Formats: sequence, structure tokens, C-alpha cells
Amino acid sequence: MTLSFASRSDPSVPLHVIAQPDLDTWLSSQSDQVTSWVRASGFTAALGQVVLIPGPEGTPEHALAGYGKSSGRARKRFPLATAALDLPEGNYHIASGLPDDALATECLGWLLTRYAFDRYASQSPAKARLVAPEGVDAARIEVLANAEALIRDLVNTPASDMGPDQLHAAAEALAQEFDAVCEVVRGAALLEQNFPLIHTVGRAAAQDPRLIEMNWGSAGPKLTLVGKGVCFDTGGLNLKPGNSMALMKKDMGGAANVLGLARMIMALNLPLQLRVLIPAVENAVAGDAFRPGDILTSRKGLTVEINNTDAEGRLVLADALALADEGAPDLVISMATLTGAARVALGPDLAPFYTDDDNAAGALALAGQQAADPVWRMPFHEPYETMIEPGIADLDNAPSGGFAGSITAALFLRRFVGDSRYMHFDIYSWQPGNAPGRTKGGLGQGPRALLTALPEMLDL
Repeated sequence: MTLSFASRSDPSVPLHVIAQPDLDTWLSSQSDQVTSWVRASGFTAALGQVVLIPGPEGTPEHALAGYGKSSGRARKRFPLATAALDLPEGNYHIASGLPDDALATECLGWLLTRYAFDRYASQSPAKARLVAPEGVDAARIEVLANAEALIRDLVNTPASDMGPDQLHAAAEALAQEFDAVCEVVRGAALLEQNFPLIHTVGRAAAQDPRLIEMNWGSAGPKLTLVGKGVCFDTGGLNLKPGNSMALMKKDMGGAANVLGLARMIMALNLPLQLRVLIPAVENAVAGDAFRPGDILTSRKGLTVEINNTDAEGRLVLADALALADEGAPDLVISMATLTGAARVALGPDLAPFYTDDDNAAGALALAGQQAADPVWRMPFHEPYETMIEPGIADLDNAPSGGFAGSITAALFLRRFVGDSRYMHFDIYSWQPGNAPGRTKGGLGQGPRALLTALPEMLDL
């Protein structure tokens, strides 16, 4: 599905966005007939409330959308999208009331109300279409919306149709769309080319494990994105309980998010050299599955003691990060649905990120607010380094005790990046319930914030 604005050449209904404190002022400039109609309809400009005002022939002449109070809007990611869901089918254009600094965000939210994952059953997205207001970069907003739709489609697709083969195909399709180069190392070739952890985690599955690589751009700073592509996670021999396994089709959310971010970068033709690395595996249970107590040697040469096979994401990322670092990029960013500890700390709505770069962290925090893509900095707390050092090997993939699970995972990953600037996102990539602009299911977390901050982080 393509998310786009309505054509400016098509007829559209003027939409007046009215905050509750401004309703009486707006009505004071209207005719008695309009005022009576609005009052009789019970319209109070509460957030999400809508009313149509008919013209002489009974067709809608104007529409009103309640914008509520500032305190209520602060609790919504896309406040106007609440009204978009309830407006009847048709085209609308913003006639008044929406602040200039909210236009771009609210337009994006409106487009996202039209997303529906309808691969297996018909869905009903919002029917109201918006004409892009003057003064917004409509093309950029459409790029953001369609990158988000790609992320959601990938995450929402069950593992029966989104294994390593299909994730590879999705990367290939994206590369072809933007004249990028996509290559893959799979199966036994992983051992031959020194990606032992990726091979070990994925060797028990029916579909071969692989490392997917995409390259685009020939000039500018070098940006490498690494996304966790665990297409389904049973937990391995440390089998997850049934309830914990229910959402594990989304364990490739890191890969989906880096592909979405890559799509934004290529569609907007940012002046940089982009490299995308996705270790794509399924963590399955079979006779050749890796075991608790195994000690594995990584691409970087560091040994890892396996204390829990359900901490597999950091293993496949480790080999990919080591490869990323070998290319001497200006910035490495990893994204992964890595730990439940991150959800306990920040819940499903905030994407925690780790970096040692204070300037980049500041730019990203501000960008998250501007892009309606909230992020929160977490620390690479070095006193916890001892927690990931088991003694019998260089590293422990699952420290005992349960403390600081997201931080220790981030510290583990940082061991595989040498001198390159590094940023890690521990995302959830899932919307637990329906919300304006965010239907229940797969979700992008971090890409819009990163896209907004990249010019400052890479001096573009």
C-alpha cells in the first residue's frame, strides 16, 4: 500500500482545526445558522471530535475537528489523527487553526491513519484523505510514511512468510528500487568467511542463516546500519514460555527498522555512503542447536560463553558489528529488539539508545521530539563491564542476576566495535494497542529521529 496525499486539483472540504479554548472565538465570527448547527451537534472541540457543516444543497461545506486542550494533546503522538479516523470518506484541506509548527507532524500522522496490514484479511484504514497544506514538504512526509509502512509490513508478517529467505528478498527489492547493491553470505559460506556466531545461532533452522549486505552511495560520510534479523525466536534450547513466544515474529524488528531508515535515506538522496548489514536467522530447536555452556569464538576473536540460548540476538549482531567496524565507517548504528529489560525500564513507547557521543545524543533527543519519534538516552555504564566477563571466556552472553539487562547487552555489543563511533538502539518495534496514526502491530522506532539528526551527526 502506498500512503499519499490527495491531489490539490481534486475537490476538498475545508477543515477547521479548533482547540477547545478557541471555540467561542471561532463561533463569534460565524453566521447564526452555523453557530446553531455546531451548538446543536454537541461539538465542544474536544480532541478528536468532528462535525460536518452542510451547505445549501446538503453537502458538506465545512468540517470542524476538535483539537482539545494542550494537556490532552501532550498525551497523543498525532492529535489530529484522532479526528481523521472519524471523518467521513472524502478529501479535506486544512483551512484554519493548525499551528505552523505542528503541520508536518500532523500531516504525517494523518497519512499513517491510512496504513492497514491487509495481507491476510481485509482491514479498514481511515477513509478521509488530506490535501497537503502549503508550506510543508509533502514529498518528504510521503517518504517517511511509506518507510514506516515498510517497517510495519515486515514486522507484522508472520515467520511462516518472513523467514531469512523472505527478509533477504525484501532487502533485494529495496536495493533494486534505489539502484543499490545487495549481496549475501549464507549457510556454510558463513563459516568460510568467518561469521561463526551468525552460523551457530541459525544452523538449526530449516532456512539457512545468512548475512545480508546492501550498499548505496559513492560519496560523503560513511554510515553503517546493523539490524537484528532474528525472524523467529523460540529461545533455542532455553525454550521461551508460550506467552513469551507469541510475539517473536517481531524479533526481526531491528532489521525492519534499518531497512525503513535506509529507504528514507535513499529516497531523499542524502549525501552519504550507506551500508546496511542484517544477520538473518531463525533461532530454532533441533539436534544441532547450540547449547547452554558452549563457548563460541566470534569473528573478532573474542570468545563467548553461552549461558542462555535465548540471548541470541547479541551473538548475531556481534559478527555483523565486527564486520561493520572493519570498514572504518564514520558512524555505526545498530537496532535490535534485544531485551525485555528495556521495556521494563521505559515501556513500549520510548526507544532507548546508547552512545558515548554527547553531541550526537543531544541532537538525537531534540530530533526525536521534532519527528514525533521519542527516544531516550541510556548509559554505557562501564562499572557493569565486569558483569559480562564470566572468567571462563572473554564474554558472557547472559549475565546472571537479572540486573541492568539492557545496559549489559549494550556493553556486550560495544566490545565488537573498535574505534568507530557507535550508537545502539534497544527497541520494541510494536504498538500494543490501536492509537491515532499507530495501529496495533509492528512499529518503527528511531528511524525518523535518526533521519532528522543525521545532518548534524555526520555534518551533511
